[in-house]
Amino acid sequence: MEDGGPRLRLRCTACDFTHWNNPTPVLAAIVQCSDRGDRVLLARNAVWPNQFYGLITGFMEAGETAEEGIRREVQEETSLEVQSLSLVGVYEYQRLNQVIIAYHARARGEIRLSPELCDYRLFEPHELRCWPQGTGQALAQWLRQQDIEPRWLD
Repeated sequence: MEDGGPRLRLRCTACDFTHWNNPTPVLAAIVQCSDRGDRVLLARNAVWPNQFYGLITGFMEAGETAEEGIRREVQEETSLEVQSLSLVGVYEYQRLNQVIIAYHARARGEIRLSPELCDYRLFEPHELRCWPQGTGQALAQWLRQQDIEPRWLD
């Protein structure tokens, strides 16, 4: 029995440590480049097998707020300076046991990708296509906030 009732959890019989297996917080940014005609930056991860471009994402670190974390991730992965942030929403991603905290970030500066990323593209908001899982839902919600009906990848 746990606080929320009976649950099956991994527990060490030697020390009684419980592995809670709680979702990991992942931060995501819809990066809109103020100095590039307000186009949105999507990037391609170097280890992705296909030509998919997505939002800037990363794990929240201990001792930082979600806003501090996404500012850090945008700077580390693109070298862009975030000027302003606004929360888009929070999304479950059960397949990877994650909770995605998504922001709209206005940013500027010279784009220099980290080794994690191999390419980027800039899109007018109306050109963006959403994907059904994870951060694609955040992008769709942000587009609706811009009075743009989301279009979806096939």
